[in-house]
Amino acid sequence: MKIKYEFADGTVSEVEVEEAIGAVIIEDRRLEDNLSRKERYHCYSLDAAQFEGAEYGTEETPESLLVSDERRGELKEALEGLTEIQKERVSRLADGLSINEIARREGVAPNAVMKSVKGVREKLKKFFESRGV
Repeated sequence: MKIKYEFADGTVSEVEVEEAIGAVIIEDRRLEDNLSRKERYHCYSLDAAQFEGAEYGTEETPESLLVSDERRGELKEALEGLTEIQKERVSRLADGLSINEIARREGVAPNAVMKSVKGVREKLKKFFESRGV
């Protein structure tokens, strides 16, 4: 079997090989051509790219990260002023439990839970008003 090789300068050379080796070379060329056609439609040209927008950027800026860190710190400080029961109840509310479900789990009246949650709201409101937030 004869296999043709075309070089980059355009010259062509023919080589005589065994049938088994020729079949492997032909199959390899076929797979390479298929892959080349497939990749042609899935490439991303850097020349056509616009280096801005959602693909390359983020909504977060150093300033927004700093503000969110400050807010987390303030919230942590505000939560430190709560009692352990208030912290637990607020955590359960944040997890999606209702006032009645929290009261049932703790074995207390729903009014007690409601009063505790109102106390949390008042403490947090007072804390953030004192900070001018």
